[in-house]
Amino acid sequence: MPGKLGLPELLLILLIVILIFGGRKIPEIGKGIGEGIKNFKDAMKKGDESPTEKK
Repeated sequence: MPGKLGLPELLLILLIVILIFGGRKIPEIGKGIGEGIKNFKDAMKKGDESPTEKK
């Protein structure tokens, strides 16, 4: 199946990311992505609680 990522592919991607951003920036990038995902989930939950009415 094309497009399937295995361990060697993930390690290669990780190596490239480390080379591009450096080891010190990786935690900051992870924190930013995590906060973005959390904000997205919170927004989705708030949208479910108060559905908008169509006029």
